[in-house]
Amino acid sequence: MPNIEKINDIVIGRFGGNSSAGQYKNEDGCLIWSNVLQDWEIVMILDAHNSAESAELVLKQFEYEKSRIQNTLNFSVSVALQKMDELILEIFQNPNFLVDCCNVQGETACLIVIRKDKFLWWFSVGDCIVHLFNEELLKMGQIQLNQRSFYEWVGQVNTFELPVPCYSTGKRELRQGINHLFLTTDGLTECPGVDFQNPLMIKKQFEKETIETGVWRLLKEIEQHHVRDSTTIISWIINVQEVASQPSNL
Repeated sequence: MPNIEKINDIVIGRFGGNSSAGQYKNEDGCLIWSNVLQDWEIVMILDAHNSAESAELVLKQFEYEKSRIQNTLNFSVSVALQKMDELILEIFQNPNFLVDCCNVQGETACLIVIRKDKFLWWFSVGDCIVHLFNEELLKMGQIQLNQRSFYEWVGQVNTFELPVPCYSTGKRELRQGINHLFLTTDGLTECPGVDFQNPLMIKKQFEKETIETGVWRLLKEIEQHHVRDSTTIISWIINVQEVASQPSNL
């Protein structure tokens, strides 16, 4: 059955897949930390296969590094996000962690998204997705932030064991007004009979609805279309008061 939870303003939706379609396990995972006073959130979404051991290992490692991550995020935004580039890479390349990865069954995609002040930062390994729905950006056709990358994982097969680790990362200034963040594993986008590979079809489910209702509608839709794979969704809204960058000739 679909399940909805809320942590502060962040909505988490989970669906383990349809047993009638052959699903018998849920290998997704997620992590959410939020600090209202310091004005930041960090969320992680994971999509493992061939067992959930790799997702569990990544979550365990981040829990171990929790104080260091949160202390870094409490710096000013310019310092915090610069330091985060180095810190997350250091965590994934930790020699003890790499040894532990060799001893798990399977591997996981991993997407980390941080919002601090009016800026967004992300670190993506594999094929999880983050969309940013903002009316100003929609007019320019700009929605998906990261590129889905296949054959990248953390775990038994590990991109951080390569001579050149492969991942993507980025930063974005949020626009003034409503910025709707939406993360999902690929159970949603690969559901048969619905076109949720098109982010506009996802956005449509939220029109004139709360975040909770929109996430629930998405999960019920894929349940009714007998999706096999498990799906995890994390979504929330950031309302930015500051004016964002504009071209000089306006």
